Amino acid sequence: MKRWIIGVLVSFIIGTFSACQLNEENLLNQSGAFHIVSGSENITLEPIIQRWSQKNKVKVNISYKGSLEIAQILESGAVSYDAVWPANSMWITLGDSKKMVKNSESIMRSPVVLAIKKSLANQLNWVTGNPTVFVRDLLENMENGKIRLMMTSASQSNSGASAYFSFLNAFAGNPDVLQSEDLVKPELKNQIKHLLGEVNRTSESSGFLKTLFVQKYEQFDAMINYESLAIEANQSLIKEGKEPLFLIYLADGLAISDSPFGYVDHNDSKKLEQFTSLQSYLLSDPIQKEILSFGRRTGLIGINLTEADPTIFNPEWGIDIKKTLSPIKFPSAAVIREALDLYQSAFRKPSFTVFCLDFSGSMAGEGENQLKAAMKQLLLQEEAKKHLLQATPDDVTIIITFNGDIINQWMVNGNDPDNMLSLFQKVQSSETNDGTDIYEPIIKALESIKTENTKGNNPAIILMTDGKSNENNFEWMKTEMQRINAGFVPIFCITFGDADPKELNEISGFTDGFVYDGVKDLIAAFKKAKGNN
Repeated sequence: MKRWIIGVLVSFIIGTFSACQLNEENLLNQSGAFHIVSGSENITLEPIIQRWSQKNKVKVNISYKGSLEIAQILESGAVSYDAVWPANSMWITLGDSKKMVKNSESIMRSPVVLAIKKSLANQLNWVTGNPTVFVRDLLENMENGKIRLMMTSASQSNSGASAYFSFLNAFAGNPDVLQSEDLVKPELKNQIKHLLGEVNRTSESSGFLKTLFVQKYEQFDAMINYESLAIEANQSLIKEGKEPLFLIYLADGLAISDSPFGYVDHNDSKKLEQFTSLQSYLLSDPIQKEILSFGRRTGLIGINLTEADPTIFNPEWGIDIKKTLSPIKFPSAAVIREALDLYQSAFRKPSFTVFCLDFSGSMAGEGENQLKAAMKQLLLQEEAKKHLLQATPDDVTIIITFNGDIINQWMVNGNDPDNMLSLFQKVQSSETNDGTDIYEPIIKALESIKTENTKGNNPAIILMTDGKSNENNFEWMKTEMQRINAGFVPIFCITFGDADPKELNEISGFTDGFVYDGVKDLIAAFKKAKGNN
């Protein structure tokens, strides 16, 4: 029951957040407003921005998007925003080929750390005596089963990408800057595949990862995440009477997110004046102290933290504010792109994904067209590459189409473009009719996952529907799940039209999945769902 309640609450929060995004076009059309596109890690800082807004009588609208999405917006050149605020300068480097971003300054910083249960860190001799922990030490203990690790997707989340580049740097022998030729070294390819293959759970966002770790505390030992979110996790764990995490700053694999706030140059002197005022406000001493209270580092890393609250930057949690941290340097845009492509298509842990696609009568028209367009972005590998969603040679993809019954089921092993094209053509030729049963395809998907050997693959079910089920119910599904005993498989739901949120929240909450709103931006919802797999 507790698991279901937490899942429903998380889904409700995200649903509320998604509903706010429905108004984004209206917000961007507001005359005189100042528009910011920001990483979601800045949500907790929005009240600080709104105080400036009220004081200066300037309406500020903030749209929260993923790191890759911000880079893609910049890359398009059609940027409707006045400022960008991603988690890391890497995403400006990757996307801003037209050099639209000016006057960028780091507002705060957060190292990406290995946060591990303190008792386990003690067993590994990683606590006392200021030990030096390397990436190879992490890999060794993952391979021998001592560390069950969670991290975010490197192709969808900044914390995952930052950790990924740290690992690459370590396995390449710590060059001054990672180069393209490093990525083809056999030893690097072997080590990074081993490390990523041992990851027990991935997520599309750092916040969800933190929440899930606290929720599923007994199932995992450690997570790769921002220092600030590890602090938040510890605050939650202590309230629940649980052992806190100990933060490890990997000696040869440390990345720091620098949270750059940059002006998008539209040759508008008034907007530039507003940006300059807001940026100066964020960098002012009082606001920097307030940001520090949120567990974000301000000033120079490891040097200017004399006013840090030791109950937040707690030394008992492995946080040494006097230690100077030496982060990796991020490579050029071309190498970033090449490395992210390799992560998605060759290095990451392979996935086993079952798509349950609603072809009931109510999907006819716009819903059907959207669903087919979304599947085109995934299954056609040249399209998938644009969104870093391409398959690996070891992926397994199953598609189940349904209405009131199971209509068809198809499976493809690997990422052969012709096979994936054939799979898409089958989806494309599918027709809508009849009623809706969202529970039977889930059970069919679980049976397929158990029948096929999923060892070594990340299993997930992605349910795409607009309907309320006419057949079966949640209790029937739970009974059938016990019968099948397919193990832990998260279910991610993407909504169309008037899909019943209660039913979908029950399903995703019970399986530690998520509900994504596909009504306004189906592709964005689709990327988030796939980012967990």
